[in-house]
Amino acid sequence: MGKNISCGVAGVGYLGQHHARIYAALDGCSLVGVYDTNSERAVEISAKYGCVAFGSIAELGAACDCVSIATPTDKHATVAIQLMEYNCHLLIEKPLTSTTEEAERILQAASGRDRILQVGLIEHYNPVMKFLEQSVARPRFVASQRLSSYSARGTEVGVVLDLMIHDIGVILRLVKSEVESIDAVGLKVLSQTEDIANARLHFRNGCVADLNASRVSEKKLREIRIFQPQSYISMDFTSQSGHLMRMTESGLVRSEVPVEKDEPLKTEISSFLHCVREHSTPKVDIHFGKITLELALRITDAINSRG
Repeated sequence: MGKNISCGVAGVGYLGQHHARIYAALDGCSLVGVYDTNSERAVEISAKYGCVAFGSIAELGAACDCVSIATPTDKHATVAIQLMEYNCHLLIEKPLTSTTEEAERILQAASGRDRILQVGLIEHYNPVMKFLEQSVARPRFVASQRLSSYSARGTEVGVVLDLMIHDIGVILRLVKSEVESIDAVGLKVLSQTEDIANARLHFRNGCVADLNASRVSEKKLREIRIFQPQSYISMDFTSQSGHLMRMTESGLVRSEVPVEKDEPLKTEISSFLHCVREHSTPKVDIHFGKITLELALRITDAINSRG
């Protein structure tokens, strides 16, 4: 298995605490410590998982081989660049950054360092995605819905960067074509950025995708539907279930999709550690994370251009 990997987490709020939990439980790695600007929160999480509450990013970086960055998005670039000074491998939560300029700064800092940089687009590690990658060959229309109840967490960016970006990444991976045009609308409801958004993407290969996202919904929903010649797939990322409709000689046949359920974040972190050990390219590397971010920002610009 190789040497035990020393791991840490920068930012142990709602999501970062789960990174800490998983590092503490996985074989082949050790949770060395955590850092948070809220020192009481850092002490709380460190006590829960038996690690150190570091007083600075520098101390965290000096002690770790790998670090998950789960700080607010607008701090990702600063934290990532500082940690790379200590040659840490990084798992940066989505979105990679809030601007393309910040993403470029990370890429420049990483140049020549030979470090693993993975971006936390978690649905790519959902068992549902494995089925979709095996089953989607010629998508002609894709519809996604991602709804969540309101939380102040994450509102430093709009709903496109907060939630829709997951589906943007999934659709880019499945359609495998460049986006030729975008039509998007959005609305501010409870925060200073858009809380509801709809985007229609027209791809060069003729596929069309319709994406809906809301963080002011009373129910949570993470679904995708894909239409291609002679078949239709409907999948639920939350329940990790779905069904396939296929046209056969005897007519339309429905079959339930066999999905081997697992915790996506655990799979994502395990994959990150595997890439570090084997020095292999992550499924969601920083380049794909940047491409996804760029499309999300194009959608955001289309929304803002409406005034």
